Amino acid sequence: MKMKIFTMPEEMQAWATAQKAAGRTIGLCPTMGALHEGHMTLMRAAKEASDIVIASVFVNPTQFAPGEDYEKYPRQFREDCEKLAREGVDAVFHPEPAAMYPAGFGTYVTPDCAETQVLEGARRPIHFRGVATVVTKLMNITRADRAFFGQKDAQQVAVVRRCVEDLNLPVQVTMVPICREESGLARSSRNAYLRPAERKAATVLSRSLRKAETAFTAGERSAERLVALVQEELAGEPLARVDYVALRTFPGLQPVTEVRETCLLALAVFIGTTRLIDNVILEGEA
Repeated sequence: MKMKIFTMPEEMQAWATAQKAAGRTIGLCPTMGALHEGHMTLMRAAKEASDIVIASVFVNPTQFAPGEDYEKYPRQFREDCEKLAREGVDAVFHPEPAAMYPAGFGTYVTPDCAETQVLEGARRPIHFRGVATVVTKLMNITRADRAFFGQKDAQQVAVVRRCVEDLNLPVQVTMVPICREESGLARSSRNAYLRPAERKAATVLSRSLRKAETAFTAGERSAERLVALVQEELAGEPLARVDYVALRTFPGLQPVTEVRETCLLALAVFIGTTRLIDNVILEGEA
């Protein structure tokens, strides 16, 4: 089947509804485009678990605050489609903002939970309202049975799972492990902003997390000490400016002093003017 491209929500929904009527399951991979190998791991996971794979390519304006990088976020739709077609994606949903948020739009999904109050939520107050709104719309428009997200945005996964649970949405949310470059740098569309020296410096993010993960594997359970190990490694990179380093339970994102259950060790760091995030999941005994 040749890959289809839809730009209008009603056309995408009608096609997806026909697929469901034919008994096919649908896997949704929401993206903002500028696709890389990390996105392709989502497509492959969706293809393995679903009859039909729909990728959305939409730079969602409602999750960007004034002064963030909405206008300069990389957009390369033709190249994205070539990559998606090679992966056997069945359909692409590529709406304009006016199609998703037409004149008079006023209904937002505003998650008011612990998962939105810390880490990215503390730094980007409107971010998760925009994420929850667009993901809910995408799930409804594509009639998705499953939705696939990358672990790099682990907090986003936690928030989406909470929305799905609280709103009784019939969608299974799957988190796919982080895809990294050979250097260890987590693949991200924002890596395109990095100059060569900055790209090299950015490897300190994964290196610092590995340092803490190694200590955890060796028996370290103190959250304070694990966070300090990350901070110490980051401090050795002159181009790195730390936004936050935090260790929280996962998926609840509650504070923790001793790692006895599954936890998320997450960070956000500026390399030059580019803000990057990364994380590692520490599997506790509980």
